Amino acid sequence: MAEPRPPARLDQPREPHRLKLPRFDPESFGRWSEAIARALGTAKFLVYMSIVILLWVGWNTLAPSGWRFDPYTFTFLTLILSLQASYAAPLILLAQNRQADRDRVSLEEDRRRAAAQKADTEYLTREIASLRLAIGELATRDFLRSELGRLAEDLDEIQRRRKRKSKQSLAEPDDHADTDA
Repeated sequence: MAEPRPPARLDQPREPHRLKLPRFDPESFGRWSEAIARALGTAKFLVYMSIVILLWVGWNTLAPSGWRFDPYTFTFLTLILSLQASYAAPLILLAQNRQADRDRVSLEEDRRRAAAQKADTEYLTREIASLRLAIGELATRDFLRSELGRLAEDLDEIQRRRKRKSKQSLAEPDDHADTDA
């Protein structure tokens, strides 16, 4: 957990009267505090702590007076519990702060994803609307059938007229043939 100190450099003078404290990695210390807070917040811890306190109180009240290490007012037990509480509270707060930071990052990521999904949804909505407009302008199968049927009728009518004309031209005597002879 403690970072090793860099070796003293011989080309630089030492700083006078400076207290050298061990350096700790904040991330490692944070993980350690979260592990402690996680352990303190379990039913298992409460059961074990209750058993220890009951044994402590039982030993110091029921054991022979020579074997008792904490007299009736349980001053040492109170001191131990106070010490445990004084360390547990800041560690729990540190763990909560780290969790709040993670939650904030997660919330920002969720907001970013929601905005991207909203933009994607709006884009897809516009695309579907444009496809509907384009499909509305396309000819349907029924329309094509009716138009092809009408064209077939027109072609049949044109063909009938040509047949009538050709029959009429065959039935009429050729006036021009007499004049040529």
